[in-house]
Amino acid sequence: MSEVTIRVRQNGPLLVEGPFRLVDKDGNPFPIDTNKPAIALCRCGESAKRPFCDGTHNQCGFQGDDVAPTS
Repeated sequence: MSEVTIRVRQNGPLLVEGPFRLVDKDGNPFPIDTNKPAIALCRCGESAKRPFCDGTHNQCGFQGDDVAPTS
């Protein structure tokens, strides 16, 4: 079984590494390029390609520095 890792990028998107399916509210799958090593998902809410990141977080001033708890 392949493992999926989701990495939180500081002030940027979520990077999803490994095979996964992404479906909309109706259960319809989004097309995913399986040749890419990672897919970036928008966190800022401003991407024109939502739910995918298009780099808009760099222009809109998005701040996100989420870290996992250490205890």
